[in-house]
Amino acid sequence: MQNTLSNHHGARREPSPADIRRWRQYLADERAEAAIYRSLASRRDGEERQILLGLAEAEGRHEAHWLALLGEEVGRPRPASLRSQLLGFLARHFGSVFVLAMAQRAESRSPYATDPYATPAMAADERIHEEVVRGLAVRGRTRLSGSFRAAVFGANDGLVSNLSLVAGMAASGVASEVVLLSGIAGLLAGALSMGAGEFISVRSQRELLSASRPTQVTLSAAPALDLDHNELVLVYKARGMSQEAAEHRAAERLGHFTCDCDPSLSLHPERGEDEHEAVGSAWGAALSSFCFFASGAIVPVLPFLFGMVGVGALAVSGVLVGLALLATGAVVGLLAGASPLKRAVRQLGIGFGAAAVTYLLGWGFGVVIA
Repeated sequence: MQNTLSNHHGARREPSPADIRRWRQYLADERAEAAIYRSLASRRDGEERQILLGLAEAEGRHEAHWLALLGEEVGRPRPASLRSQLLGFLARHFGSVFVLAMAQRAESRSPYATDPYATPAMAADERIHEEVVRGLAVRGRTRLSGSFRAAVFGANDGLVSNLSLVAGMAASGVASEVVLLSGIAGLLAGALSMGAGEFISVRSQRELLSASRPTQVTLSAAPALDLDHNELVLVYKARGMSQEAAEHRAAERLGHFTCDCDPSLSLHPERGEDEHEAVGSAWGAALSSFCFFASGAIVPVLPFLFGMVGVGALAVSGVLVGLALLATGAVVGLLAGASPLKRAVRQLGIGFGAAAVTYLLGWGFGVVIA
């Protein structure tokens, strides 16, 4: 290894033991990230596979950079960071949108922008990798957005509403049996209401989208149109096209020409499928809402179901709900490529805030009655 090294600012100095340790960790992480992308690529085909293999190749170039800097100091292979190890495990066994979302966040937190021995090209690579992974995750997020939205909303609604109900009833001084019955009643009523509401909401949204989606009437009506007063142009202008694009599309429909002078104006699939895919299935949303509301609403009732009473039961209920709120918030944060901790704390604050208000109301009501 050379006695002195140059960073990308041109400064030369002896690498310190801290530099060596940091470069070794970078090397381990680059190898792990390349393996993650190769694992994801093995579960895909076509263009997505090639993109993921391209990302793995880029991580290989970064690996070569740190190997060159380390030289004889490369030492024994180090374990990757815990985040990279977790990503690798998920990529090998699942290969889902959750892995892509976590990989997106990992790319966004690259230290290369501030490390003097990482080249500007490497720092730029990491920023671009974040956008590439974000693009790959879009399709999975789109598929999840309908039913997943209903599931997360249902689970959190069940947790917060039933904890609030249980807390309010317990604070009013009623017997634990009454608190338990109230919690079960709240679970059933809320789950049925959520399921029915989601079914109606999603079905109505899909019907509105279907009513707005263009039909194929232009194909059957085109041969009989007056060519001097082409109504097809009006159809395409009403769909948002410019005059030029509408005339081009109408000419293609009428068979006036088959050239493709401007690909942006030529025929392409009508929009509509993506909107339906994003909205999701009405039955899927309803079932998700029912099940996840029920799974959330049962948590505050568990201590009372197992025979606990009084303040102890309410405290255990609060702890269980708090853990569940933290978990759902973290999952939402991961899928969104944002900070899981911030989303988890936000969920916890909102849920406990609502429960605290109803507890105070129940306590006040109990005092008045007494």
